[in-house]
Amino acid sequence: MNTDHIRIAGAEVAVVGGSIAGCATALAAHRAGAGRITVLERTTGRLEDRGVGLAVHNARYAELAAAGYLDTAMPWVQLTTRRWYLRDGTAPLGRRLAVLPFPFRSYCWGPLWRELRRRLPEDTVFRSGVRVAGVSDAADGATLRLDDGEDGGSGGSGTSDGVRGPDGRRTERFDLVIGADGYRSTVRAAAFPEVRPDYAGYLAWRGAVPAERLAELDLPGLPATPWAVEDCIYVVFPGGHVIIYRIPDGHGGHRANWVLYTAPPAGLDLASASPTSLPPGSLTDALHRHLTHVASELLPPYWGGLIRLTPREDCFIQPMYDFTAPRYTAGRLLLAGDAATVARPHTGGGAVKALQDAAALEAALRAVPERPDALDAYGTERGRTGRVMVELGRRLGRLLVQDAPDWRTLDQAGVAAAWATADGSGAFGGRELKS
Repeated sequence: MNTDHIRIAGAEVAVVGGSIAGCATALAAHRAGAGRITVLERTTGRLEDRGVGLAVHNARYAELAAAGYLDTAMPWVQLTTRRWYLRDGTAPLGRRLAVLPFPFRSYCWGPLWRELRRRLPEDTVFRSGVRVAGVSDAADGATLRLDDGEDGGSGGSGTSDGVRGPDGRRTERFDLVIGADGYRSTVRAAAFPEVRPDYAGYLAWRGAVPAERLAELDLPGLPATPWAVEDCIYVVFPGGHVIIYRIPDGHGGHRANWVLYTAPPAGLDLASASPTSLPPGSLTDALHRHLTHVASELLPPYWGGLIRLTPREDCFIQPMYDFTAPRYTAGRLLLAGDAATVARPHTGGGAVKALQDAAALEAALRAVPERPDALDAYGTERGRTGRVMVELGRRLGRLLVQDAPDWRTLDQAGVAAAWATADGSGAFGGRELKS
């Protein structure tokens, strides 16, 4: 990548994707001295209403707070302990297999996004309902082809006023384009068309329940406090597991966030060369029946009941895919977050890696005037991190879903040993952010 002719000061930057990774990388470009920053988001819904949970390892939080991408104003719940359970007859919580440390902060996607969005400078152009149909890169700039109506959407354009191409789409040119547009990234497809998703063969069902509804689970023999606020619950069963932990609801309360991993029902093949997901409200009858079966027959009564408290229309499906770009830079195109790497959520480091990408990108952009190869270094180093996280996700997927041990035979030492073997590199929760 030849960066000799790229000038960061005053540069026109487009960020494709306005989610957490998009807001963070827009903030990175602003702090590094870029000029006008335009964020292009394909959806038109209220991103701050998304209620999915995510977790940040305490050590990674400290690094990201020092870099200015997380702070105590962003609502969180401190987690400390991971408790492993297995169904055991009618015991409401099941049989406890192990207790391991879990030094993580949990967040709710929407409030975290809202706080990152609030930190962008007032002159940031944030355009919703804009689909980037294509990207091209040249020595003098990167051009985006947009599907966004006759006037280009709300809030301005790149260095040109925008023109119509032969296909009728509006085109705009920028000095740099940052692809933060998720696992279906148009920017990644332009930079690395050979990268294809690898479907892992199983799904994650996701949902969340207001914490006050847990009182409805009044079961015989249930302890007065079934699980402490600081506990993260792992419930294992043949062919899968579920993770449950509390997250802030953005209004001073908590929600019980859960993610259940297992293979789909027989006959349902979600393998695809184009990654997809089923958003809230689109759960099919077959998928809902399968989720109900797992919750009722394979999980202990309390944890299965918690999942069944979640309205069907609030559940959604996330098929497991693996892929990563070989590096995060190609000409004037830069990648961050899921646009660059998708690792299975078992890693506990998806949001961390996206924020680390932003912090590392800021450092690289700041260094370009003295070190023209700084963006190359960003692309190479973050590419290595992406490969480590993808491989970690695969190892944990084998342990927890695809080739799980007979959990009935494991005790505290056995669970700890199995986890240590799968974690291997010690990257669970994200790799250390290098200076």
